[in-house]
Amino acid sequence: MAKNSTPPTPVPDTAWLGRGRHLGPEPERDVRRNLIALKAAQVIDDFLDLDPVEAARSTDLYPRDESADPGPSARRLFEARWRVGDGVTVRAQLTTYEPESRRTDGESVGWVLAAEAERAWQADWPSPATVFWPDSDQVAWDDHDTVPGVRLRAANHLPKDDDELRRVLRACLRQSWYIHVVVHEAMTPDVLGRQPITAFLPPSLRHRVVEHRAAPEQALIADFAVKKEAGAGLPRGGAVVLAPAERVPGYEADHFTVRNVFLDGTEPTELLGRIKEFAALPQPMPADAEQVLTRLRQGWHLLTPDEELVHARAMVTRYAKALEAMTASCDLYREAAESALAALAEATKGNGSPQAPTAAPPTAAVPKQNASPLKSLTKAFSIFRGTGVEETEGRQSPDGR
Repeated sequence: MAKNSTPPTPVPDTAWLGRGRHLGPEPERDVRRNLIALKAAQVIDDFLDLDPVEAARSTDLYPRDESADPGPSARRLFEARWRVGDGVTVRAQLTTYEPESRRTDGESVGWVLAAEAERAWQADWPSPATVFWPDSDQVAWDDHDTVPGVRLRAANHLPKDDDELRRVLRACLRQSWYIHVVVHEAMTPDVLGRQPITAFLPPSLRHRVVEHRAAPEQALIADFAVKKEAGAGLPRGGAVVLAPAERVPGYEADHFTVRNVFLDGTEPTELLGRIKEFAALPQPMPADAEQVLTRLRQGWHLLTPDEELVHARAMVTRYAKALEAMTASCDLYREAAESALAALAEATKGNGSPQAPTAAPPTAAVPKQNASPLKSLTKAFSIFRGTGVEETEGRQSPDGR
């Protein structure tokens, strides 16, 4: 069977997407406190704290798409707006969801985050994650990916079991929204070497990369698992940037493989360069991410004064068109009703009683012009025949016969 060659839908270069799990008791409280503090410090322009049901019912600037609704399991919806660079406006929306199940690490609350700027996203801009979640190790917010046991801002050690190792890599490449990097420790690193290399990345890219570590004795096992699940190799003492299940256009495993990575606390320049280069490629849209981005665009509520004016004018135009259509419909109904009443009056002579049907006038007798000549001759001969018979019967012959 021929494979589908249609390329996957790419994430717009203006967008920033994230998804994870919050393990704390009150995730909405953490978000709310962080937004209040950032607004007071004038880091962000404004924010909204919304009930998802009421937010879905409210009127917005664009025609609603049902797929833009957060869904029945949504707990809370937050919106924030801020400016970066030379005044570029960023709009972001974070939604928290009820936990799907109780895990061994506690009851986790799922969340999704979508941000979009007015122009292409820059890696040195502030991370949208730190706008909603406190940028502190004391709060476990986007530390936790949707894949259990996998965290951001940390060096995740791969499982010792071969099957479990492959399962984790497979889940990360198919379910996660982040970029995954596998690093092999040539020798057991010291305290500085155990620090995650993602700390050296630019702010906006720091919360998009997950780092996996393979222990020195896992060289062969990790290389085999990476080849099976990602089609790439893991050099001893090196690293590789993995592509998700949906192939990234322009990705070549050899090009994004680094032969040597020194885990001594210094900046791994070559590996960081490969990560930045990979992040700049057109990334395939993760599952369910398109709906999150649609909700940001079509379900936006935090309007500026200028946007509110545009919104009001658009609503006036929409209502005027609706009123015009209703007026036209009323005119058509009135004309139809008047025509029906006129027809009824004509049929009832205006007194409400149905008019008796008019009898057809009698027609004058018309001579039959099409009588058959044979029939006329037959009738004449029958007259003569009748007369001759009567005379014969009344006369007797001389001999009495």
